Amino acid sequence: MPTRQALPTTWLMTDERMGDGLFAAIGRLPQGSGIVLRHYSLPDEERRALFDRVRAATPGHLLLLAGPADQALAWGANGSHGRGPGEGLRSAPVHDLEEIHAAERDGADLLFLSPVFATRSHAGAAALGMDRFAGLVRATRLPVIALGGMDAARAQETAAAGAYGWAGIDAWLG
Repeated sequence: MPTRQALPTTWLMTDERMGDGLFAAIGRLPQGSGIVLRHYSLPDEERRALFDRVRAATPGHLLLLAGPADQALAWGANGSHGRGPGEGLRSAPVHDLEEIHAAERDGADLLFLSPVFATRSHAGAAALGMDRFAGLVRATRLPVIALGGMDAARAQETAAAGAYGWAGIDAWLG
């Protein structure tokens, strides 16, 4: 498992709406970034094929598979992204203090806290805003990745509030 210092500070969250832009977005990532492959709606066979293509295209990046830790291990991911306990490097999506505490109890290694700002991924969801985001970051010992309406400029703002790093979808689409 990577140490906290070795965890990427810049992440790409994939999803189906990226379409053909997925590999262009991967190409825009700084070396040593992290990728969370989601694409939940794909049938397992197609999702596995996409995972294998992404893994082949991303040497030098950390690749997490959203889903069960045992599936991520079987597919050769560097770790898993999701809720609940499991083996290996694990990240967890969190939105509030209760979910942060649950992720800590489950042994997560890092947290994706969202939505910091308004985002197309969760249209209509209430954004945390910087004050609430900063308070939640202070409430955990785990590294927190800011997610939701993020870009490089907003990453500086969340870093000042204690974020370990940031993740985006649209920010990498160009």
